[in-house]
Amino acid sequence: MKKLIFSALLVILYVFTYAQKNSTWHITATDIDPNNYYGITVANGMVGIVSSPEPMRVKDVVLNGVYDYYQRGRVSNILKTFNHVNMNLDVDGHRVGSRNISNYKQTLDMKKAALTTTFDVDDKVSVKYTMMALRHLPYTALTTFEITAKKEVEITPMSVIEAPNHLVDVRNYYAEIDRPHVKIPLMTSVAKSPSGKHIVAASNSFIFEEAHGSEPDIIHEDWDYNMHLAKFRKKLRAGQSYSFSVVASACSTEHYEDPHNEAERLSIFAMLEGRERLLKRHEQAWAKLWESDIIVDGDDDAQRDIRFAIYHLYSFARAGTAYSLSPMGLSGLGYNGHVFWDTELWMYPPLLLLQPDIAASLLNYRFERMEAARQNAFAHGFDGVMFPWESAGDGSEDTPVWALTGPFQHHITGCIGWSNWKYYQVTKDKEWLGEKGYPLLREAADFWASRVDRVAPGKYNIDNVIGANEWEENIDNNAFTNGMAITTLQYATQAAEELGYTPNPDWMHVANNIPILKFPDGTTRENATYDGVEIKQADVNLLAYPLKVVTDEANIRKDLEYYEPRMSSTGPAMGPAILCVLYSRMGKAEKARELFAKSYEPNKVPPFGVISETAGGTNPYFATGAGGMLQAVLSGFGGLDITDDGIIQLETQLPKGWKSLKITGIGKEKKSFEVK
Repeated sequence: MKKLIFSALLVILYVFTYAQKNSTWHITATDIDPNNYYGITVANGMVGIVSSPEPMRVKDVVLNGVYDYYQRGRVSNILKTFNHVNMNLDVDGHRVGSRNISNYKQTLDMKKAALTTTFDVDDKVSVKYTMMALRHLPYTALTTFEITAKKEVEITPMSVIEAPNHLVDVRNYYAEIDRPHVKIPLMTSVAKSPSGKHIVAASNSFIFEEAHGSEPDIIHEDWDYNMHLAKFRKKLRAGQSYSFSVVASACSTEHYEDPHNEAERLSIFAMLEGRERLLKRHEQAWAKLWESDIIVDGDDDAQRDIRFAIYHLYSFARAGTAYSLSPMGLSGLGYNGHVFWDTELWMYPPLLLLQPDIAASLLNYRFERMEAARQNAFAHGFDGVMFPWESAGDGSEDTPVWALTGPFQHHITGCIGWSNWKYYQVTKDKEWLGEKGYPLLREAADFWASRVDRVAPGKYNIDNVIGANEWEENIDNNAFTNGMAITTLQYATQAAEELGYTPNPDWMHVANNIPILKFPDGTTRENATYDGVEIKQADVNLLAYPLKVVTDEANIRKDLEYYEPRMSSTGPAMGPAILCVLYSRMGKAEKARELFAKSYEPNKVPPFGVISETAGGTNPYFATGAGGMLQAVLSGFGGLDITDDGIIQLETQLPKGWKSLKITGIGKEKKSFEVK
């Protein structure tokens, strides 16, 4: 009888494992090589926690919006804060580590935004823990643990707070708040950021399932300047399982005047909410986000990859803030956590379609930093606002001095203006347009009107710039830059008229005189001196999508045929995504499918398949690439187009194997669109 029961349990376990492995909601890693590991990030738009190959550890904890000067260069970095979710575990007095574990597996449940790790410790215990950055509590994480004994053992779990080396004046605290119905163990660390600009704090607490008075005794240990821990001991019988949880909160003076007390208050709040209530509200918040989804019937691999991209964009941003997205989101310190055009042109469009409220936060980031952009324009002899190529805390230029992109990649001001009008086209929020959208567009238009060199009619040149193809530096009349300037001037004029204002007539006068250069055969020329060399990424092709400066299909095809073979195989992921959109809209579904795959599949790195910036790259997670890939699906295969009439659907064709494509929860009205 016991054998039958055991066999039945094995069958159930196999079926569950197989179903999870083949689920389009799960990403599973089993063949984990610590030397070739690129982690999953669980994040809630405020706190990003990056997984580690080491059991019960994480690699980084990143706080959104917090920047200071440390590590490399003379520019700010997004702040890596206390690692406040690490655990140690002793089993019968021996520390658990990679050497004494087996069956190590990590699975991301994208639907619930939860990363579960399981492993066995010798022949003694099985461990399962699940980590999440709580969606409804922006500064708080929850980790749940279940330890099952295979034989009689004593376990010693330890909650650890560790400070990265760049934090200074680290102070560690421990207290127990005793109430008649509950005892609250509270472990806290506080420090200054490298320059002392910010104070950061992290606090955590255990949640035990025992009744008050029967929970284990906590022992607090100060180990050294950078680390302290709280631990307890528990004896388990063979077959017995023991569960507990840890809540952990992190914040800084960017978020609160008094982060020390606030971090503790938030952890106490979460602790007293209890595990089940925290899980329920977290999962409800993610279920609300997933009402906006992309559903592919007929290609489970593509479906899983698409959801993986959506998951990351949802994880890296949140509504109700004025924080933006860096190319690597909250997955680490890549690109110093700075904000580039990657936000407005690549990650913003999918979010605008799927989550307009989140998209509004990205616009708020720019609006609140207009004064710095105004000062930047003044310093360079221009009017209006000149947004920095790399933006961080206060919105001033944060590009390293050695990179010429800082003073010369001016198209970003157009990208930001463009994104504001797109928001109005989707939402028709005239109050927002009057208060935020038009004031920014007006000053972006003033910048371009002052930026052109008025040489002669039809020759209002924009000289000495770097375009989207950054391999061509200090060139004149770059196609994308000129196209974005024209578009911004047009949109500013439309915005003024929409509000009943008289637009500055000079805006359209300038727009009508900015040249888009051509080769003798009519192909758009990337810049005045471009001679056909290899390019980093799409530039000219952006004039057809998303700008619609080039609309004639014959011209679009000619530009595609010329620039596609010149696009570098070592360039970033976004270029093929744009080509995918254009071919899809031209009815070339199989060509589009080829480019869709090329936009991300070669960029996957082990063990989860998170994407890097380039094929063979090692700097994941590249959220910019995720944004491009999603545009290929939404605006390419899905045919969604943002116009003055709102979101419309163009006629498109699906690639072979895709039976249908359904896009749900689009725009403010949460509409659904389908292609069969």
